[in-house]
Amino acid sequence: MYVSYTGSAGATIPDSEQGHTLLDWNESVTCSFRNFDHVPIYAPWDSDWIGPCARGVTVETQAYRNMTGNFRSLLTLCLTFVSSSVALNTQLVISNAKIAPDGFAHDAIVVNGEYPGPILTAVKGERFQIKVKNVLVDESMNKSTTVHWHGIKQRSSNEMDGTAMVTQCPITSGHSFMYDFTPADQSGSFWYHSHYTLQYCEGLRGPVVIYDPLDPYLDMYDVDDTSTILTISDWYHVNAYDITGTDNPDAILINGRGRYEGGPPVPLSVLSVVQGKRYRIRLMNMACKPSFVFSIDSHTFTVIEADSENTLPLAVDSVPILVGQRYSIILNANQTVDNYWIRTNPNYNTTFAGGLNSAILRYEGAPRQDPIHRNWTLSNPLSESNLRALESPTAPGLPEAGGVDVSLNLVSVWDDNIGRFLINGYSYTSPTTPILLQLLTGQLTASQLQPYGSVYTLPPNKTIELSVPGGQPEEYHPFHLHGHSFSVVRSAGSDTYNYYNPVRRDTTSNGVGGDNVTIRFRTDNSGPWLFHCHIDWHLDLGMAVVFAQDAGDASLHTSGAWKQLCPIYDELPSIIRNGSEP
Repeated sequence: MYVSYTGSAGATIPDSEQGHTLLDWNESVTCSFRNFDHVPIYAPWDSDWIGPCARGVTVETQAYRNMTGNFRSLLTLCLTFVSSSVALNTQLVISNAKIAPDGFAHDAIVVNGEYPGPILTAVKGERFQIKVKNVLVDESMNKSTTVHWHGIKQRSSNEMDGTAMVTQCPITSGHSFMYDFTPADQSGSFWYHSHYTLQYCEGLRGPVVIYDPLDPYLDMYDVDDTSTILTISDWYHVNAYDITGTDNPDAILINGRGRYEGGPPVPLSVLSVVQGKRYRIRLMNMACKPSFVFSIDSHTFTVIEADSENTLPLAVDSVPILVGQRYSIILNANQTVDNYWIRTNPNYNTTFAGGLNSAILRYEGAPRQDPIHRNWTLSNPLSESNLRALESPTAPGLPEAGGVDVSLNLVSVWDDNIGRFLINGYSYTSPTTPILLQLLTGQLTASQLQPYGSVYTLPPNKTIELSVPGGQPEEYHPFHLHGHSFSVVRSAGSDTYNYYNPVRRDTTSNGVGGDNVTIRFRTDNSGPWLFHCHIDWHLDLGMAVVFAQDAGDASLHTSGAWKQLCPIYDELPSIIRNGSEP
């Protein structure tokens, strides 16, 4: 049954609805609660809850516990923690600061004074209105900016994708822009980051979670809130422009904390659990370069989500995770009360000595200290080819080779002569006019669109197959597609094609020599969408193409505020604007 109620502080839902006192409301609110088991409904507010609910937001909460007080709220929209922020009507202030997340003070970019940026949460179907205010002053990290909402498809809102010179001009220092979009059909784990030059490597990145009140896996976990989000990022003690292709990070940070070799033993991030409870961990690789193998000593997991797409449950003991990827994994806190190492093993030579590349899993009642070393051997790693999509699992097109409307083969190489990456012979360089604006002004063919050779026009409502061979150049690359999830019909490390129930996601590896990673999607989302390597230095050096879908779609639109971005940006000196890689 649904119970809707409008009231003020201290009010109660009528007894006929089995209501209980609603605590600490600051002003009139409208909330609806959903009760599947016909048990008394407990409002989720107590003294630690405040509200967007106090602004008339309609929210849904599913209650399925009993009247003993073990109320389980799925909605964390109204929860407020030190590092959380409600996605609706939120302002993100982008500024410079000197921070020391690993004990080494370094100039960086912060969001609302924090690194990583604040957690943004919403419920499926809710509208995002996020004002990005740019007060950057350090030109060495670029003073202009954009914010991309990684994994959010931006259906009918391509202009809000936040990709510099693809879907918008950058926001200049001293100005603001409102990102306004509604991911109506999406839920899961996402993140946001700058999509301008190398800027997110300097700190402009943070997590996003869209909760689904009808999550099909609700009965598999007890806790899913901001405390169970684990972000992994790389951290450098020099400016991003001074990092070479062979440089490794100085530290790996988990939820913004980490240690570096020879540095102080700064406190590490702690994931607190209660023995006997089950936790949905939302794991996000927000790094600029390394991939990781994630594990927790003496614990195993069940994977239920890949890149905001539900998967069939899969038991594993470790999770390889590429740049840009996200997984939801269920952790059963079924071990002896103690501290256990959370390990993020990067794809370069390093150790875990002294707490490097680590965080702590701490059971309630365990001493506040670093864990002991345990001999924990990993034997059941996640393999992407073993993941299966839960909903509508069949890949687009016919279940056979060539069973699509359009097939493209994208071959990446390194060109020593120009010092840049090429895809099919062209290196992506940002145009002087955003590709979306080019489309809106009538440039509709690949020969007209800039950058020449890097824009592919695709017809609407067709099935597309991309083959991305591995091994050239270097090793594997994490390729991310904006505006879509895709079915991975052939994964890296596999020579099998699965057209019937492959995993669906938005970021995958192109593999190594001999791999021919193949993905499929449908052109059901008009606009220009970037497809690129998510190692940020590789993108900056041209490893990208743009798919301009349904280029003549009359529904493509922009706002008045969007139209002001380019004139303001174009007033900057050209030496500053020339740093406008996406």
